[in-house]
Amino acid sequence: MSELEPLREEAAPRRPRRAKLSLVGVLGELLVTAGVLVLLFLGWQVWLNDIIVGAEQTSAANELAEKWDDAPATSTPDVAATPDPTATAEAPAAPVDPGEPVIAARPATAESFANLIVPRLGADYRRPIAEGVGFNVLNNRKTGVGHYPQTQMPGEVGNFAIAAHRTTYGAPFHDINTLLVGDSIYVETEDGWYQYVYRGTEYVRPTGVGVLEPVPQVAGMAATDRVITLTSCHPYFSSAERVIAYGVFETWFPRAGGPPAEIATLVEAGGN
Repeated sequence: MSELEPLREEAAPRRPRRAKLSLVGVLGELLVTAGVLVLLFLGWQVWLNDIIVGAEQTSAANELAEKWDDAPATSTPDVAATPDPTATAEAPAAPVDPGEPVIAARPATAESFANLIVPRLGADYRRPIAEGVGFNVLNNRKTGVGHYPQTQMPGEVGNFAIAAHRTTYGAPFHDINTLLVGDSIYVETEDGWYQYVYRGTEYVRPTGVGVLEPVPQVAGMAATDRVITLTSCHPYFSSAERVIAYGVFETWFPRAGGPPAEIATLVEAGGN
């Protein structure tokens, strides 16, 4: 018979030591949490919210265009539909001259009076333009693009100048730097579509208000051309400079004759 082994006393289990709280540790955790919340907020404000607000502005532009389409016809002739009796298959009709563009009366402050359509900025890019460049226009979920009141109206000889954000509030001019020479810039109003053609970009200081002159950057000179000037902050998330995009007037399309072919699909889709 084997001898019994002596009983071994089991050591009492040790309680885990509680980590000592320190002010530095607590502050560190709070800072990390705050950083995560800030990043989430920025992601919402700069990315997701811009998509949502941009869609709201596009919807507002479509509603504005529908209102114009539903309005009684004006006396503007349907020049685009006038046939050319001399046209043949070998010699198609020359483009019909729409005549001098109609110049609308100046709108009230913060009133939406036009739409901006830029195919380069998206197949469905259509944003409302309202009078003024204050927070009530540029920071508005239903407008976003503002017209400098001291500048000319669409189609008028001189400088039709507008402004919008590149980030936040729908970021209407986020991709203004992607325009290429020859790109079309359309301004849609109750009277029709005014086509400008992009010509170039420059960067100026925030004090560079010469870009708003009737002849941009040339004070005191009488204008003979029709130009459009798009202004926004540069670089992204900063207002250290301004990015300025210029276009020159090409022609206009009276509303009675229908939209230009380049944007016909967008216009028809927006009206549905």
